[in-house]
Amino acid sequence: MSLRVALQHSASSRALQQLLKLQCSRTGATVAANDDHLAPYYKIGKREVVCYGFSGEFNYADRGDYPMPAVRFKEDTREVELLRQKEKGDWKKLTMEEKKVLYRSSYCQTFAELNAPDGEWKAVLAALIFAFGWAVSWAMLARNYVFKRRLPKSFSPEAMDAQVKYMIAIEANPVFGISSKWDYENKRWKD
Repeated sequence: MSLRVALQHSASSRALQQLLKLQCSRTGATVAANDDHLAPYYKIGKREVVCYGFSGEFNYADRGDYPMPAVRFKEDTREVELLRQKEKGDWKKLTMEEKKVLYRSSYCQTFAELNAPDGEWKAVLAALIFAFGWAVSWAMLARNYVFKRRLPKSFSPEAMDAQVKYMIAIEANPVFGISSKWDYENKRWKD
């Protein structure tokens, strides 16, 4: 490796360390040195920070679209610490139960549990039915008590006929109106 590449690598590592230390101080995480000074690991309480995470914050979230949370799900116990040391060796030597314990210490849910139906559709359907029932009941109340008034007497057929006769008698709007369609000499409607 040339000196120039080594200096660039060293400078970028220092910049990354400074950025992570700044974020740790902002979020309350603690910094602990690893064997390699260029690869420190961080802890929030007793939970290890393992990657950048979805939002760049040191928090845990189960997400199907971004399956690597920034911190482990559980704090490390003595049993899990021993399993993590064993994990660094051959994975064929780990039993299925040990693998499950390691998985559950890092993640809360499997993909099958994450993608399983949770019944949220029932609450949505109940809210829609409630809203529809509320709207229908208000419409029925309005129809029965607000809009169910008796029409004025002038809306009866006899009153309308009397009004037409009156308009013809006074020759109301003789150019384009109802009087223009009445034949005053023959006393009937024009063809």
